[in-house]
Amino acid sequence: MDKGLRKLAAPFVAPGPSGVAIRTRLKHLTAADEEVLRRVGAHLGTLASGDLKTRCHDGLEHDAKAWAVRKRELTPLSSARWAGAITRATHEQWALARRCALAHLQSLEAGIRTLRHRLSLPLGQKGGKRAPGGYRSRREWHAKSRRLRVLEDRLARERADWTAGRVHVVRGGKRLARMRHQLPAAHLTELQWRARWEAARWFLRADGESGKRYGNETIRISPDGEVSIRLPAPLKQLANAPHGRYVLTGRIRFAHRGPEWADRVAANRAVAYRIHHDPARGRWYVTASWQIPVAQTLPLAAALGHGVIGVDMNADHLAVWRLDVHGNPTGTPRRFSYDLSGTAGHRDAQLRHALTRLLNWARTCGVRAIAVEDLDFTAEKTREKHGRKRWFRRLVSGLPTGRLRARLTSMADQTGITVVAVDPAYTSRWGAQHWQKPLTSKNRKTTRHDAASIAIGRRAQGYPLRRRTTPPRAHRSDVHGHRTVQAKPDAPGREEPRRRLPGPRTRSVPPDAERTRATRTPNTVRDVRGEREWVPDSLPLTD
Repeated sequence: MDKGLRKLAAPFVAPGPSGVAIRTRLKHLTAADEEVLRRVGAHLGTLASGDLKTRCHDGLEHDAKAWAVRKRELTPLSSARWAGAITRATHEQWALARRCALAHLQSLEAGIRTLRHRLSLPLGQKGGKRAPGGYRSRREWHAKSRRLRVLEDRLARERADWTAGRVHVVRGGKRLARMRHQLPAAHLTELQWRARWEAARWFLRADGESGKRYGNETIRISPDGEVSIRLPAPLKQLANAPHGRYVLTGRIRFAHRGPEWADRVAANRAVAYRIHHDPARGRWYVTASWQIPVAQTLPLAAALGHGVIGVDMNADHLAVWRLDVHGNPTGTPRRFSYDLSGTAGHRDAQLRHALTRLLNWARTCGVRAIAVEDLDFTAEKTREKHGRKRWFRRLVSGLPTGRLRARLTSMADQTGITVVAVDPAYTSRWGAQHWQKPLTSKNRKTTRHDAASIAIGRRAQGYPLRRRTTPPRAHRSDVHGHRTVQAKPDAPGREEPRRRLPGPRTRSVPPDAERTRATRTPNTVRDVRGEREWVPDSLPLTD
């Protein structure tokens, strides 16, 4: 092994989800229903845009009194509950932009450190596994020195914004805003882009409130699927129900977790709703979400009582292998493929489908634990570290590291399967070194990813990643004890000789050979535990 290996973190049980979100489609809407939804969403979206501008202007000087003033100004133009939902969403959006600014600041600092290190090295000097080397040519060195000055100026601006509390945020998304200047490349007309832009800036969100009817006074959905909306004050003339409410014609039904949602609504417990429009499909959707208590996680030893399934995540598939309680791979490796190209919705669907097959197979095997790597490629995506390796940066950026663990944890919570996160250090390297060749046969070709899944599973169980090694020929006896690398440090008798078994020590002798020998007179010279014994021949030597 190489010297200077970093210290490995202990495996831990990943906590379960703390919330639930389900979505369904709003069907059978009339033209009047859609017009009301559009007008309400546009009116509240305008209020949300103005409130976001006010919040960004306050910056770090914002406090509870300023929050109350914002809410008081929005209440006459909507309602108290609509104003509370708008101000809370605005504050969350500002906080998210603040966290993104900090992440961008740290990324710039890491890039500048890498550039300064590589520029200080001689041209053509090779790098190691922990630090990149020098640049290949003088031309590349000059280009990177100019880029260093650009990043330093950008870092100075970002630090100034961070100190002043300024954030850069766009309601509707920066990507959609920039798409306006690239309509031919996006295959969109101006009217199509305008419809998407307006739909993204609408605001139709309402926070839940326990104790109120059906858990929400602003957007109320009854257990039988009736949807009613509390109209803002300037749009009260559109109401078709008492108390300034508008009841939609169509009714909804949640297919996923529908009974759980119905029980919660019937008990008047808080449920938050969000209504949004998809202009490309011309459909309306409603999303219901609520908080749940975090499930009590099992101890690591109890979760691994029936073995574990090691999962190695790759760019296009999940390589998995089942391990028994002793850390030995059983059965054949499995592979669950997915395609992460296309839109975000397509990638998410592909990932959920692969995880569903993985969980179904785990339940079939009777395993109650799945081991995954606690991956974070934030430091590996930098352009300065892998500038020429565009394919590698694209590969690393496409790996769904955070989403895979979040999806797997939330989906496994309903199946009773525990997710164990392990340190990802050296799993692919040591797995291929110790497990790939021994498990490869004429009928089965073990890949590097399959071997890595074994290493991940063994690390979750607390076993070393090396296999049981065969001792030298001179030591294949009980003189030095039975060598078992797989035995735990607290296993009793792990350094003692093997228990002596009566009978012959060769497989060519039948089991009852000892009893047969005791009833007849042998006429051969036999070796007993290294001692030679002479047995006289019963036949006469002469006639």
